[in-house]
Amino acid sequence: MDIHTKLTPHFTLNELIRSSRASELGIDNTPPEHILSNLIHVCTHILEPVRAHFEHPVRINSGYRCLALNLAINGSQTSQHMAGQAVDFEIDGLANYDLALWISTNLVFDQLILENYVSGKPNSGWVHCSLKKDSNRMQLLTINGKNKQIGLIK
Repeated sequence: MDIHTKLTPHFTLNELIRSSRASELGIDNTPPEHILSNLIHVCTHILEPVRAHFEHPVRINSGYRCLALNLAINGSQTSQHMAGQAVDFEIDGLANYDLALWISTNLVFDQLILENYVSGKPNSGWVHCSLKKDSNRMQLLTINGKNKQIGLIK
């Protein structure tokens, strides 16, 4: 599998699997073939519409995580990252709250989480968005550390 393969016009497999932590630990974060369709689905229905609307590159912080990587970073045991259904991202120069707000009113998603955002610090935190091929919950959350709240809290 070529990591430079384009999943969609603006996103490569490498962007969705790259992890400095995996590199540090010598973890191969290459997904199995059956995960690719989920990554393409997330790119097509979340990342590409975001990029088109804001007309700026999207910086992916975390996409697919193999089990070993997810364990190494203390990720949730049920993380949708492990199924290739979730991505954490930002757009440089755009407040993460504004990014999450646009997604919440314009796209279909399973979970949309504004993570570690601090009001008054527009580029604090990041946006987590997951998408399944069906039965999406449209769940909105704001998480700061261990504090979880329903809805997008500015």
